[in-house]
This record gives sequence, structure tokens and C-alpha cells, in this order.
Amino acid sequence: MQPTTRGPNQRLRALGFMVVLSVAIGVSASASANVVTDWNTIAATTIVAKAGNPPPASGVWFAYQSIAVYDAVNAVDQEFEPFYYDGSAAVDASDEAAAVAAAHRVLVNYFPAQQSALDTQFNSSLAGISASAQAKNDGVVAGEAAAAALIAARAGDGLEANVSYTPGAPGPGVWQPTPPKFLPAQTPWLGQMRSFTMDSSSQFLPGGPTPLTSQQWVQNYNETASLGEVDSTVRTPSQTEIGLFWTDHAGLQYSRLLGYLVQNHHLNIPNSARLQAILFTGFADAAIGCFNAKYTYSFWRPVMAIQAGGGNPALIADADWLPLGTTPNHPEYPAAHGCVSGAVSSLVKDFFGTSNVNIVITSQVFSPPHTHTFNNTADWLNEVFSARIYAGFHYRHSLEDGTSLGHEVADQLFQNYFQPQNAQQ
Repeated sequence: MQPTTRGPNQRLRALGFMVVLSVAIGVSASASANVVTDWNTIAATTIVAKAGNPPPASGVWFAYQSIAVYDAVNAVDQEFEPFYYDGSAAVDASDEAAAVAAAHRVLVNYFPAQQSALDTQFNSSLAGISASAQAKNDGVVAGEAAAAALIAARAGDGLEANVSYTPGAPGPGVWQPTPPKFLPAQTPWLGQMRSFTMDSSSQFLPGGPTPLTSQQWVQNYNETASLGEVDSTVRTPSQTEIGLFWTDHAGLQYSRLLGYLVQNHHLNIPNSARLQAILFTGFADAAIGCFNAKYTYSFWRPVMAIQAGGGNPALIADADWLPLGTTPNHPEYPAAHGCVSGAVSSLVKDFFGTSNVNIVITSQVFSPPHTHTFNNTADWLNEVFSARIYAGFHYRHSLEDGTSLGHEVADQLFQNYFQPQNAQQ
């Protein structure tokens, strides 16, 4: 079943950022906004803190939950085009109860081992809703129906499918497991699963890594070798902080961002559900497209390339080179954070109709956590871009192509999905 459709110098920031004290994993840095963000926080704990899903793949489960909540709320309020579920709720049904029921049912379906905790949270959420028993019951019916439609639509979509991947023979340009743990390739199934809004997982396949014989490769290699080394004498303290800041789990960071945006903009339930669905569906599809490209090209990470000399006689090998952060265990090209942040930042701009949006993002890789604040979406994306070089994870070309992929996903999604009822094509 298909969804219902309609039709470098990057800015550096000083150390000494605001910090947020005592923030548990997955919890928004701002106070609770409404049941949509409450259950996004619960989803973050369920998907990441308890189930341990890695950043790119986590977006798929966030999207499941978010789309079901969107359709459930929309069944009550009828403001936007449906995605999977086009039913209508009973008159005067509670949209809050619908959101809670949809989120709960989806999470229980995909994480049955956590049902007891989720049931407790479900009952607590319903008890806190100020509506009649009948309105809450009718909302629950709508939420259950929306969740059932999502689960049925996504059956057999390739989630956690047994997709094998064997790295090519070691050599210049070929991805191999990286230190310190030399883990096998992460979630190769992600790039093969059925997307949410793309024609296919390869719809926006980028052109490929920089040829090792090119001058661009020499420049990209030297830039990352210089700025991304663990004990770099070129990277400044503020650049080091930025590089580490963005090694936090992206799904958790953007879950916390959602909570901030909803509260800061005083969004009601329908618009909160719509924003959540837009952001996490974009995150998921950007991750799917990105991993399709990663396992198509299987390009080597800086730690392996620099230790080996980059496959080009103009470059110098450094057998002792290590990156600032711990390299993620999947191929380098394109940059996953570029893909998902390119999509999410574009969608925030599209939703609010301007790039001048106040953005507050926390990172829990520090104790206490750090907070970065931006006045527009471009500065946010620019910092992510630079951070992956400072961390020693990526080359500039990979970030450029990953960001472009994310933008393409976002543009198509926002034009064709989650639109107001009767919107013009």
C-alpha cells in the first residue's frame, strides 16, 4: 500500500556554550510541550536507549511512529492530506488520545519486549488528557486504526531484512572495518528497504566518490588529515568541541529539537503531529537513500585511507593517524549526517516558511551536556558539515553530495506529502 499523496570556511562558535543539566537520554532539553512531543520522547527512549538502534536506522522507527500519529490526529481534525490512513474519527473525538494511542500501538508492535513500560505510559498519558471518557475512547479508536494502517502498509518493507554485505578486497578506495573495534558493516538492509516518499531507495543516487587520481581528492584528503586527526595542532579548541558535539546520536538530537520547536512556536496538536511526521519521514528517507549509496560505492574512511597513503603518489601516508572521534562502522560516501541534516534542516525551513528559525540543539556527549543555538537553518547545517571533517569521519566531497541528497529528499517530500487539505498543486 502506497501513501496517499498530493499530486570552507564554516562559521565557528566559541566554547562555553549554554549547558542543560540532568537531561536523561532522549529527553527534550525544553519542558514537555504536548502529547505529541511526550510520545516522541518515549519513542526515543524505546528506539534508542532501550533497543539500541544506531542513528541512521533509528529514523525508520521514528517515521513509523510519527506517520501513525499524524494520520491519527488528522482523522480527528481533518486539516491535512492523509498518508496511510484516510478514515475519519467520531465527532468530538480527542486528537490527543488519538495521538497517544497511535504512538503506543506502533511502538508496541515493533518493540513488543517493551510493552509493559509502554502500557504504563499509555495509561498515564490518557489519564492526563482533559476530555470526556467518550471523547478519549473515540480518539483511541482512531489512533488504533491509524496505527493498524501504518503497520499493514509497511509490512514486508525490508525492515531489518537479512541483507548480506561483504567488503571488497582490501585496496585503495575500498571500505574496510575501522579501528578500534573493526566492527562489521552496519545495517546494510537500510539502503535496500522500501522508502516512504521516494520512488525507490536509489532515486537520488549521487555520482560517486572523488576519483583517487584527482586534485580534488588530494585536497579533500589533506584537509581531513590535517583537521580531523585526534591530536591535530591545526584544529582549534572550538572546532574540536564542534566535532565532538555532533558525534551524539542524531535521532536523539533531532527528537530533542522537535520538542524545542513545538514549545517555542506554541504549536497545537495537529501542527505538532505534522511537523514531527515531516521531519522524521525526511530523516528516514534521507537515511535510506544515503545507505543505498554507501553500499553501492563502498568507499574507504579517512582512518584507513590516511594510514595507507590515499592511493595517490602525491599524498603522504601516516600509519599512526587516528580520527578525533570513533569512526562509524559503515562506508564513507556519502556522509550520513550530511544526508539527514540536509533533509531535516530543509524541512524545518519549509515548515516555518523561512530559514530564519531559532534552532536549539543539545549534545549529551559532554557532561554536563552542551547546547548550540543558531538563528537560521543554514548556520546549523554548515556546522554539521564542518563537524564531520573535524571529527575525522568524512571528506568534503562526501558531505557536499550527502547534503544535496538530503535537500532532494526534502524538496520532493514537502511538495507532495503532508499538505493542507485542498492545497493547490
